[in-house]
Amino acid sequence: MLRLEARPQPSAPWSYASPVLALLVTVMIGVLLFTALGKDPVSALSVFFWEPIRSAYALGELAVKATPLLLIALGLAVCFRSNVWNIGAEGQYVLGAIAASGVALLANKSTGGWIVLPILVAGVLGGMFWAGITAWLRDRFNANEILVSLMLVYVAVQVLSYLVSGPWKDPQGYNFPQSKTFDLVTRIPRLFEGSRVSIGVFLALLGVVGTWIFLFRTRAGFAQQVGGLAPAAARYAGFSSRRALWVALLVSGGTAGLAGALEVAGPIGQLTPYVPAGYGFAAIIVAFVGRLHPVGMVLSAILMSMFYIGGELAQSRLGLPKSLTGVFQGLLLFSLLACDTLVNYRLKWGK
Repeated sequence: MLRLEARPQPSAPWSYASPVLALLVTVMIGVLLFTALGKDPVSALSVFFWEPIRSAYALGELAVKATPLLLIALGLAVCFRSNVWNIGAEGQYVLGAIAASGVALLANKSTGGWIVLPILVAGVLGGMFWAGITAWLRDRFNANEILVSLMLVYVAVQVLSYLVSGPWKDPQGYNFPQSKTFDLVTRIPRLFEGSRVSIGVFLALLGVVGTWIFLFRTRAGFAQQVGGLAPAAARYAGFSSRRALWVALLVSGGTAGLAGALEVAGPIGQLTPYVPAGYGFAAIIVAFVGRLHPVGMVLSAILMSMFYIGGELAQSRLGLPKSLTGVFQGLLLFSLLACDTLVNYRLKWGK
């Protein structure tokens, strides 16, 4: 029979092979799922893995979906490497969208294109403020950051619902709970005519470079990671655990808030109750599938955006439920957790 035997040390090859194996396991389970639903597995899988890349327009939509996922995942990677468990990036994303919308709604006919920068800055500050609440409660009262950050997601959603149904409700919006459409001058500049791809793609890629430099080429990034791996060693070396906590959460909140600002001032163009799209939770999977490495998270963000687009297409073309996107996300996460066993253990035949 097969049994697990502990490795003397974690396997470096398997740490990279595990996400690939997890994706293959996810695809195989997906084939069984489609067959059970009475759908052609080949056609269904092509909707998820071929349709999102079959044309230039499709690739643009892939980039639109991948941008917020990557930005949020970059901040979460800093948190997780620091052993700070921020599970509430969705709330910080929503607060960033709210703060950015507040600035965008101030625009009028005399406003210039310079307002795009304050909109993005407001989004960053909104996300940092919301993450700062978690940091303060953890620092001051030793509150569990997992529970606090997660519960603040629902508070953020209620704040959003109040604003779009009350003070910021569009009087010309036929009683729909949404703000007015933002003026064109507030929109994030797009890269191509007829495409929804904005400069947010470049900001996300700059974030990849910046995160890599911070984590692996600076003393501050080294201090963050030592605090996560060995808190006692960090204290012995004189690294501040309080500083690591605040840096991790503020960076994570800032990137999530920036993602929210890019969404409302970009593809959406107004503040609506549908801003919470689950990006903050999906980015947790993106971060771990990408091995908390900036470059790896680029690939996992693209994969996760394929799941989003594939789920929408499967709903319209194959008549499958919208929840299929979440099913694939969950399958990928659980498959990764299972395959990660091979990093620390090897399979052996034994009696």
